[in-house]
Amino acid sequence: MPSGENGAGKGPGLLRSTSHLLSLAPTAQEFFWDDLLEYIGERRVIPIVGAELLTVPDGAGGETPLLRVLAARLADRLRVPAEDCTGDDALHQVVCRHMQRGGRREEIYPRIRALLKDLAPVVPPILRELARIRHFNVFVTTTFDSLLAQALDEERHGGAPTTVSLAYSPNNNTDLPADARQSGTPTVFHLLGRISASPDYVITEEDTLEFFTAIQSESKRPNVLLDELKTSHLLLIGNTFPDWLARFFIRIAKHGRLSLQREELEIIADRSVAMDPKLVLFLRNFSYRTQIFEQGNAAEFVHELSTRYLERYPGEASRSEAPATGAKAGATTPAATVETKPGSVFLSYASQDAPAVKKIRDALEAAGVEVWFDQRRLESGDDFDKEIKRHIRACSLFVPVISTHTQARHEGYFRLEWALGAERSKLIAETIPFILPVLIDPVSEHEALVPDRFLQVQWTKLPGGATTPEFTERMVKLVRDHRKRERGLL
Repeated sequence: MPSGENGAGKGPGLLRSTSHLLSLAPTAQEFFWDDLLEYIGERRVIPIVGAELLTVPDGAGGETPLLRVLAARLADRLRVPAEDCTGDDALHQVVCRHMQRGGRREEIYPRIRALLKDLAPVVPPILRELARIRHFNVFVTTTFDSLLAQALDEERHGGAPTTVSLAYSPNNNTDLPADARQSGTPTVFHLLGRISASPDYVITEEDTLEFFTAIQSESKRPNVLLDELKTSHLLLIGNTFPDWLARFFIRIAKHGRLSLQREELEIIADRSVAMDPKLVLFLRNFSYRTQIFEQGNAAEFVHELSTRYLERYPGEASRSEAPATGAKAGATTPAATVETKPGSVFLSYASQDAPAVKKIRDALEAAGVEVWFDQRRLESGDDFDKEIKRHIRACSLFVPVISTHTQARHEGYFRLEWALGAERSKLIAETIPFILPVLIDPVSEHEALVPDRFLQVQWTKLPGGATTPEFTERMVKLVRDHRKRERGLL
């Protein structure tokens, strides 16, 4: 065992293993699989899925990489030679040759979109196997296609388009919803963009540089996603990253020097990484929490993992999560089933202010923050009181919206919410923000009819409910801090 590897832990299996564990004796491998399945059962693992799992039939009974087929068809469409463009960077090579002949980079993206639409690839069976691991609820993909989301819909929802599909790009810094891990619906996050007619997804190495530069920037950083990657065990499956990008990606995901001791690990099942001795040597000596699957390719790893998972959780194989018959997309959730997810932001307001408060809700949800926004305005009574108490007890932040309407109303359900919010704040340390009053009309704080507790904290002015980037960023940060405290990380 190389020097420095003993510091990862003293227990069996993953906690004491190194980057060459998967080439060790069968007993050590069993420890590895058992521990990995335990982490998956605790929902502490995020798979990061790449192009090695994307294949299409080759017409001779075998499979061929989807991106290689797209590269060949693109080269034919552009009339550039591409017989030798057969590697993982085939698309990049074709684009380079097109540009060397005076072509424009921007022309490529809509053409690839059209080619993929014409090809209409079916979901590869290996993606179906991955989708059957139902303890995976958040997936990150480094490819631009929709096949992973299709696999999840077909395996878990009877083919209904239910999976949440999000796409990051430097021009659209989408973030992961704060409650994605606990949601009952799987989420696929396209880290390097999703297919479109615009240059908002990665094809070339220059695109890769731009995306990763944006991901690190203060203004475009997907904070919730990167927090999840940092605090989770990661499965990097078939991403075909070159040496420099593999190192760089792990460093960004872990947000710290790789040689520092940490609990979370990364498992790499990737043909190109396993065949790169310099990268393996680097990871073995400087990132001892990174392990490399050296006994096969990414598909073989997924097959082994899926088989073992279904043996441990046999009931998951037949469990259906298809939408109920008659459910319509966008239908309002019945009053009896509206729930607050732990860590939500509770918006408390007078019913007349609903249009303005919707603006605040929409801005927060667009930033990935789960919001409790009750449009039902339930009738008073014991059931209502219990429900309100439960939601306020579960929220991470309590946001009373103060207006001329709240000033004019001396009675109202929002006043019960305000009293309960003020009461809960007494149990929270004064250094931890909980009550964040928002003023949407020109009302003097000194004359506002609010609990005394509200006057002890800073108010935010959002005229008419129009949010500001500063407000949204602060709310995102406070929710992230709440989640870190829940995990014992703060």
